[in-house]
Amino acid sequence: MESTAAKLAIAMVAGSVLYLLTRGGGGGLLLLSPRSLGGFLWQPFTYGFIETSPLGILFGGLIIWSIGGWLEGVWGSRRMLMLAVGCTVAAGFLTSLAMFILPPLEIGYAGGTVMASILWVAYGLVIGRGQTNFWGIPLSGNAFAGIGAGFVALGILTTGGSPLVGLLAHLPEVIGLLLALGYVKGGSPRGLWLHFNHWRLQRQLRGRSRNLRVVSSERPSNDRFLN
Repeated sequence: MESTAAKLAIAMVAGSVLYLLTRGGGGGLLLLSPRSLGGFLWQPFTYGFIETSPLGILFGGLIIWSIGGWLEGVWGSRRMLMLAVGCTVAAGFLTSLAMFILPPLEIGYAGGTVMASILWVAYGLVIGRGQTNFWGIPLSGNAFAGIGAGFVALGILTTGGSPLVGLLAHLPEVIGLLLALGYVKGGSPRGLWLHFNHWRLQRQLRGRSRNLRVVSSERPSNDRFLN
């Protein structure tokens, strides 16, 4: 319980219980409500620690603790937090912005599943072609990530109404998965900085190469007097 991932899991469970105890009052302000003022202020930071169903709280906490702990062991606490919390918060802000141009949908988003889905897919992408397992079934990391994305797709399809309504109901999860894909594939701030430095160095080398001239292998005749 000393790991950062375990603390994130505990925070998610505690936030969910707090919401369930206060949802008749001010608890609803913790959810992401894009069309409210809080959607741009504190809600992108709070909704990721809330789940509203027993299974969401149970499995969300287990995924954050176990998969987040594995990523923390591989990457370190800071990078794991940038993925889990940073991508969840960014998905909240982007959802709030998108709701001003998309059809109106009065909904309060609980983001515990968003954080868990981000960690799930990132775990699979990090393993890549390596082998992991899903409930005892051996499969590649890429397939494991595909299963995580498939859960989101099923949620969209099983939401009542048209597919567009389902997409809007799961918009933070979709955005979060895209952000996780970019983060793992080099879209982190450190990765972008390294790519920028690499591009700048290559440009400098190409600029210097234009000023170079090839020296002929034939020496002038007076070189024979040189020792």
